[in-house]
Amino acid sequence: MPLYSKLSLYIEGMQPRQRNTAIGRPPGEGDFWVFAYGSLMWRPDFPSIDCQPALLRGYHRALRVESIHYRGVPGLPGLVLGLDRGGSCRGRAYRVAPAEIEAVMAYLDERELITGVYRRAHLPIRLPGTTVVAAAYLVNRDHDQYTGKLSLNETVAMVLQGHGPTGSARDYLRHTVAHLDDLGIREGALRRIFAAVEAEAAERDKRDRTRDETAR
Repeated sequence: MPLYSKLSLYIEGMQPRQRNTAIGRPPGEGDFWVFAYGSLMWRPDFPSIDCQPALLRGYHRALRVESIHYRGVPGLPGLVLGLDRGGSCRGRAYRVAPAEIEAVMAYLDERELITGVYRRAHLPIRLPGTTVVAAAYLVNRDHDQYTGKLSLNETVAMVLQGHGPTGSARDYLRHTVAHLDDLGIREGALRRIFAAVEAEAAERDKRDRTRDETAR
């Protein structure tokens, strides 16, 4: 069974989703693209026939979404990325074969729209040498899981506390920064957050070791 089918079955066992109406319409004919800016860059889990570096204008990547199903749990949410208004975002674009479009879109909606904190949009993105329309998942600012802009200390604390069925929020951030590096994208704000998370994690480990040694 394909990975995207397995995850769809996993999600079906969770609480009912709160779906949002999609913005715009996918192209009726021709290529179908998906814009990836976070975990979809390094864990798409759906079949594609091409992958290109891509630029989306009008939205930027920001750690402003509480994760309560994947990288955290209710009461101890992790923190993951959303596409928030303003600026621009560089990421990857995946081209989906016509025969797979329906299944891939169903899978992505199951994965991203599980609580309604994201909404699907079909927006123009820039690829090398051309512009296409792609599906992208934008943050819903009216949702309870949207945090707005947090302080650095608040962001670090939420990243470090987040542990869920698909791993930790810290690992999510580490993988995202690594794949941005692979694309040659240097996002200073996200790298500063990652550096602060790693520094705080190291400091906590040091305190734990000191406490353990004192208790012996």
